[in-house]
Amino acid sequence: MEDKKSEEVPNSNEEWNKVANEFQEKWQFPNCMGAIDGKHVVLKQPQNSGSLYFNYKGTNSIVLMALVDANYKFLYIDVGCNGCISDGGVFANCSLSQALENILNVPNGRPLDYT
Repeated sequence: MEDKKSEEVPNSNEEWNKVANEFQEKWQFPNCMGAIDGKHVVLKQPQNSGSLYFNYKGTNSIVLMALVDANYKFLYIDVGCNGCISDGGVFANCSLSQALENILNVPNGRPLDYT
């Protein structure tokens, strides 16, 4: 299924650093460029799908994966992966994973400020 993604994903060092600074100021979480998690959305089993949508919780679902900033604003959303895939598998196959590696201009690491 094709990724459904937000146009809000940071795409420059300045935008990523803004997200990280907000996490530092609001949550005292240094160098954090977003919080990501997956959520299983329960659905009725599609006809002839076998165990494709059957998840570890014993229900049928699709997975919604999202990246949010320090204010809970969605920066990226991927929805539609079948429920039998783990969060790690969903992330590994979504466009965000590939973009973080190649095109989103994630800044280089910086030292933690312990003061």
